[in-house]
Amino acid sequence: MPALPALPVAIPMLVAAVLVGAAPLLRRRVADTVAIATAAAVTCLGAALLAQTLGGTVVTWFGGWTPRSGIALGVAFAIDPVGAGMVTFAGLLMTAALTFSWRYFETVGTLFHALMLVLLAAVAGFCSSGDLFNMFVFFELLSVSAYALAGYKIEDPGSLQGALNFAVTNSIGAVMVLAGIALLYGRTGALNLAQIGTTLAAAPADRLVVVAFALLMVGFFVKAAVVPFHFWLADAYAVAPTPVCVLLAGLLSELGVYAVARIYWTVFSGPFEAQTPGLRAALVAGAALTALVGGVMCTLQHHLARLLAFATVSHVGLTLLGIALLQSEGLAGAVLYAAADGLVKAALFVIVGILAHRFGTLDELELRGRGRALRWAAPLLVLGALGLAGVPPFGTFVGKALIEEGAHGAARWVAALFTVVSAMTAGAVLRVTGRVFAGWGPARTLGGRDETAEREGPDRDELHLSRLRIGPSMLVPALVLLGASIAIGLVPGLSDRTVVVAARFADRAGYAAAVLGGATAPPPVAAPVPTAGRLVAAAPWAAATLLLAVAGAAAALFGRRLPARPRRTAVRLTNPVLRTLRRLHSGHLADSVTWLTIGTAGFGIVLAAVLR
Repeated sequence: MPALPALPVAIPMLVAAVLVGAAPLLRRRVADTVAIATAAAVTCLGAALLAQTLGGTVVTWFGGWTPRSGIALGVAFAIDPVGAGMVTFAGLLMTAALTFSWRYFETVGTLFHALMLVLLAAVAGFCSSGDLFNMFVFFELLSVSAYALAGYKIEDPGSLQGALNFAVTNSIGAVMVLAGIALLYGRTGALNLAQIGTTLAAAPADRLVVVAFALLMVGFFVKAAVVPFHFWLADAYAVAPTPVCVLLAGLLSELGVYAVARIYWTVFSGPFEAQTPGLRAALVAGAALTALVGGVMCTLQHHLARLLAFATVSHVGLTLLGIALLQSEGLAGAVLYAAADGLVKAALFVIVGILAHRFGTLDELELRGRGRALRWAAPLLVLGALGLAGVPPFGTFVGKALIEEGAHGAARWVAALFTVVSAMTAGAVLRVTGRVFAGWGPARTLGGRDETAEREGPDRDELHLSRLRIGPSMLVPALVLLGASIAIGLVPGLSDRTVVVAARFADRAGYAAAVLGGATAPPPVAAPVPTAGRLVAAAPWAAATLLLAVAGAAAALFGRRLPARPRRTAVRLTNPVLRTLRRLHSGHLADSVTWLTIGTAGFGIVLAAVLR
């Protein structure tokens, strides 16, 4: 079907336009139904496209402007299984978010539905585009929709402040991406990804190419919330409506990481081939720092949206680690881990939204013991914690096992990093479960109220709904999302197929042949290692993660029962570091921009050293 690649973009855009134009004539439930049906249709179209791309990259040249002699002047969609999988993933998350909002919002205009569908169309276009500039355009369309949705509660000053921080920092990142595109266009005279990659691979990288790479990477690091470009994320999540947080946590950062992978392997893997070890070391270090900082900050939070926001930062670092290994097993693990982890985080935000809807607060300490009225939600939070921990049968376990296998000689410290970071985020969620649903732990932490509490956003029901009724439309999305994450880990042979898909994704020459030369058959790849061996090797680390998570949650809840002297010693040793981290995350826009500037300079210096 020639039109299939364009439909996931065209349909939600057209429906969004109709919703806005017919707004005075539409009832709320009609808009809800149309938006949910559209998102479900995009999910089905993405799945059909995924099935089609398994036979090779699907390339569509709009207007019949096909390449001549390897020169591409037209605009193309070039979709492989990873891109098609992202479209399907985005459609599923959008369907869940819109279903959750059915009863969550008391009153909501069709503008909300239109913005959500425009965001979905932009995601589909971004993942499908074979043109670097069009990738930028679609990502900015996505970003503008996300800014408006994050600040949707315009009556709340905190919402506007969080959305402004989000918009300003991400717009600076967008300017960097645009500057990088301009440099590449000036060097190659092309915007098509395959043509740029072919041209750059013909000669060693010079300083202009290195600067272009640095600008593009920093721009997408901002979008992905990689440390130290992450300071906007927690404040945006703390004030955005819960249905929007479902998308931000499960999708936006993953798209930034996807862009890093797509641009590196399609454009820069050729000219940087000789410097791969140094670049790998630099990217792995940044990924590890992101994972650790996000994990530590997650354990310090008592505002549930901020807690999940920092869990997102932490797991972005783990996903980026798989890509930073710069080989196919790590990439395959990153793909599976990002999908399974995104589903888990989205489900956790749905559960947190249910708590906010029922009790009018997101403060863990204020919720202490009040969750007994919703005992059925406790097992869901525990399941979410297990998903963050990466234990079987969740797909995060399979993705983690692939990344550890891709690390080869560094597998042990990579496995240890996954264990520590996953235990911190999972332990924080288990701590919340114990305090909210069982009433365990003190009403206040050892150090008093969290220093970030003053920036936690409004502790009230978001749109003044009845707090007594939790409808099925609010519960079903959490069950479906958690079930989908488990299904990723249970599909037979999925990890082996993903390794093959990742090898094709990383094959720059094969991609160029499909896009510029019209090749239809996918290039042959080596058979992957059987799944059982890698899963058996990863099982002890998963068990250690779960034990550490339970121990961390228990220490947070019952730490006052420990002997006073070792407890005071631990507080004295850790307080300076924790206090510094809290001060760095001030939430001020000027601080976010400052750290963005420092991070850009630091990354540029590192690249200058490893790519010379």
